[in-house]
Amino acid sequence: MTRIGLISDTHNFLDEAVFKHFKDCDEIWHGGDFGAIAIAERLRDFKPMRGVYGNIDGPDIRSEYPEQNIFTIENVKVFMQHIGGYPPNYKPGIKAVIMREHPQLFISGHSHILKVMYDDKLQCLHMNPGAAGMQGWHQVRTLIRFVIDEKDIKNCEVIEMRR
Repeated sequence: MTRIGLISDTHNFLDEAVFKHFKDCDEIWHGGDFGAIAIAERLRDFKPMRGVYGNIDGPDIRSEYPEQNIFTIENVKVFMQHIGGYPPNYKPGIKAVIMREHPQLFISGHSHILKVMYDDKLQCLHMNPGAAGMQGWHQVRTLIRFVIDEKDIKNCEVIEMRR
């Protein structure tokens, strides 16, 4: 069983509450738009971390994190890309990657809109944790915690943090 803390769109702001909310997580995943390498370093120093770069991230972040991150954890294949859309309105090219790679979980960020939804046609769960930073139009900053247990994705929790 692996406990995941999912965050995105920090835009160079990292609330100290994130460390409290993710204290029992085994890994942190960042869906892009870190804003500064210091954000990535603080999270990486706290827990093992996976991530992708976002559209605002500079060469320092892009040199450490890919645009697409495809990996398997336990028995779940995961596909992450910052700008990805959501079912059925994927960014061009994303649906083709999902059809080729057959991930059970697709993670994106960018929209600052929290979404957890299942794509029946592609048999893939989509998660966007919304935005954890202060920049943007969102009124509530959000995170997601969930568990991967063998082939199951379960115990999904949405965490809200006021601006």
